[in-house]
Parts: sequence; structure tokens; C-alpha cells
Amino acid sequence: MSRLGRQAGRTARIGLSVIAGAVVGLGVHAVGHTSGFFLFAITGALAGALVAVGLDAYRRSARLAEVKVTVPQLSELTFVVNNDSRQVAWQLFVESVTRVSVQRLDDEDGLLREALTSLYGLFATTRETLKVSRPSTHVSVGMTVECLAVNFLNLELRPFLSRWHPRLRAFEEASPGRPETEWPLAADCRAELRLLQGNARSYLLAFARLAGVQDAEAMIDAPLGHRPPTVAPPRGPAGS
Repeated sequence: MSRLGRQAGRTARIGLSVIAGAVVGLGVHAVGHTSGFFLFAITGALAGALVAVGLDAYRRSARLAEVKVTVPQLSELTFVVNNDSRQVAWQLFVESVTRVSVQRLDDEDGLLREALTSLYGLFATTRETLKVSRPSTHVSVGMTVECLAVNFLNLELRPFLSRWHPRLRAFEEASPGRPETEWPLAADCRAELRLLQGNARSYLLAFARLAGVQDAEAMIDAPLGHRPPTVAPPRGPAGS
């Protein structure tokens, strides 16, 4: 839209706001000078209008959409999501995509300690996001967003961290000051980390699809420091 068009739209919105304000002011004045039967009628009409607006807002927030996604170890799954579950999926996507742990770590590149610490942080924030979110109660068939997140923690993050964190810590404690490149298990750890990151990418794409994120692959694959700017969470039905 051109600058002139945007200015015209802004002027029109201001004009409509002024008119609406004037109408509301006249209505308040009329109610203030009304009594008896007409006062009850006006009050009832306003209450009915408020109820209608509230019901419409509730229907929009509770609107369900069916989405199919494919994730590792779980094959193709059907999800039924509403605005609340879309918001949870968006939060999980953002928490994951902004961490170094989901970025490819080539041989001799970066630090395993940094990657493992980032994975621990992702585990903690994912669990905290689920704790403060309301559980899905509208799904009778299919999987919920929180169930997908728990599978991500228990099937992907937890096994890797349980296997490699104690081993790396043992090397660090036994050989303080030695670089990670001298750790005999470094190559094996990096190989398994790459597998984990590949699986994590599939989960991130699933969260993005459930949230209705556009261009999710570009956001995931962009190197840290060169990511597209994060946009506001989508509000429309997932997959639209």
C-alpha cells in the first residue's frame, strides 16, 4: 500500500472513531435522562449486546482446526487445535528455534558443552511452558500439542542428555583445562548430536505448522545472527 493510501486509511479510521465516540456520548446522555420502563429496556439491550459480543469472542477462541503433521518416531499424526493450543505451539517453536542447540554443529566447530547447556535450557523452558499452560480439554480424537512436546522431551532430549552429559562432565572433572578436542568420545557425541538436531528440526516444523507459522523452514535454517526478524504469533487457523 502506498504512503498516500495508508494516510487516507488512517484519516478514515480517525473519522469513524470520532463519530462512534459522539454516538456513545449521546447514548450515555440519553440514558442519564431516562427513567422507568425505557431505562430498563435500554439496560437490557446493552446487557444482551455484551453477552453477544462475549459469546462471539468465545467461539472465535474455541474454534477448532484439524492439522496433520509428521514427526520422527511418531509417524503422521492428527491434531485438533484451537487458539490456546496454537499459542502454546508458537511459544515452543520460538523457544526452540532461537537456541544454538538446534543449529548444526560440524566437526571441530563450536563447543559441545555449549550445545549441551543449551539443550538443558530448552528442556527446562519447554517443561515450564507446559506447566503454566492450560491442558487441552477439547480433543477426543488425535494428539494434543502438549503431548507432542512431552514426547520431544522424553524421546529426544532426555535420552541424549542422560547419555552424554555425565560423560562430558566426567572428562571435564578428570582433565580440567583440557580442550574438548582431546575428549576421546567427542566425535561420537557430535555424531549423535547431529541425529538429535535432525529429529528436533522435525518437531520444530510440527510446532510451527500447529501454530500457523509462515516460512518456518527459513527461520529454522537461518544461521544464528542472520535470522529473519521474529514476527507476532499468527492468529488464524493453523495451516491456513
